[in-house]
Amino acid sequence: MSQDLSFRRKRKKRGKRRNKAAGIFLWVLEILIVCMTAVLLVAAFGQRVSTAGDSMSPVLRNGDVVLVNHFIYNIKDPARGDIVAFRQDENGHYMLKRVVGLPGETVQITDGQLLINGEAPEEDIYVSDIEYAGEAQEPVELGKDEYFVMGDNHTDSDDSRLPSIGNIKKDDIFGKAWFIVSPGKHFGFI
Repeated sequence: MSQDLSFRRKRKKRGKRRNKAAGIFLWVLEILIVCMTAVLLVAAFGQRVSTAGDSMSPVLRNGDVVLVNHFIYNIKDPARGDIVAFRQDENGHYMLKRVVGLPGETVQITDGQLLINGEAPEEDIYVSDIEYAGEAQEPVELGKDEYFVMGDNHTDSDDSRLPSIGNIKKDDIFGKAWFIVSPGKHFGFI
């Protein structure tokens, strides 16, 4: 009888070890599934883009790597305040800038202030004390699929104010920047 009791205890211990091992295995499996799902979602809906320069400072800094959702603008149009990635040249380089003017609007910079259809925008976007108006010194009328974009760091940004960039067509917008991947100190949603 004591042997039977001892056998039962050993069997119970083995069962606990198996349950613990199975629990650990399931935990590791769940983590792997979550990681694989995240990788697949990023691959399906996003792309990594590195920032070059400080034209989007303080939000994005030189060397920041961001995820760009290239699917979102198939569902909706870019909105004022969105940070968009668009092709700068035929070499496939992307620029990241903030949308300040929307299709059908008139954009002008007067006395350092951005005006949309003659009024200051209601949205809280980084557009005050603009020293260089460029092409927007005179009213710039946006076409039905054109956007006016600017860098948050107005003194150090090549953007729609320059004739070499000008208004950005919707077809040239690759996607919306939404998450800073690296460096770690800037990690998070935009």
